[in-house]
Amino acid sequence: MGGRASYPSDLTDAQWAVVGPFLDAWKARHPSVSGHQGRYPLRETVNAISYQNRTSCQWAYLPHDLPPKSATCYYFALWRDDVTDQAIHDLLRCQARAKVGRAEDGRRTRPRS
Repeated sequence: MGGRASYPSDLTDAQWAVVGPFLDAWKARHPSVSGHQGRYPLRETVNAISYQNRTSCQWAYLPHDLPPKSATCYYFALWRDDVTDQAIHDLLRCQARAKVGRAEDGRRTRPRS
């Protein structure tokens, strides 16, 4: 994470392993018309959105070691409007359910020990 201390809201490496390839594919399908590749890593952008979501701070009050409001809000709005945010949520929910032995619909897949 670029040498910064992590926040409790940051994605874990396991979460990023699920979300990262999905967002890389999303970015490949949505090239900038100006050819701009983006100044901030997508993982840090997701971490900034997650920080704002967990703390309910105003966008302008994001910590200085996360991407700025302009970049964070840009991706937040894009992902909200094309429901990428819901896809990210679904991916992470499926990962969390699998970790505790539940199917995608919440049913138990393994017997209790």
